[in-house]
Amino acid sequence: MTNLLFLGNLGTGEIIIIALVLLLLFGGKKIPELMRGIGKGVRNFKEGMNEIEKDINKDVEASDKK
Repeated sequence: MTNLLFLGNLGTGEIIIIALVLLLLFGGKKIPELMRGIGKGVRNFKEGMNEIEKDINKDVEASDKK
């Protein structure tokens, strides 16, 4: 069983059905493009979260030095 953060527990059957629906909706040529876009979005989100964490740590360290 796959435990995805926002989807809960999904079995193999559910994943296959979702994949087939995506294939029918977007077609074989659009899916890689769609996945690339999702990957870039996730990467940008993670980079933004890391930058915020670094800024917070800098502020905490600066206030500890005072």
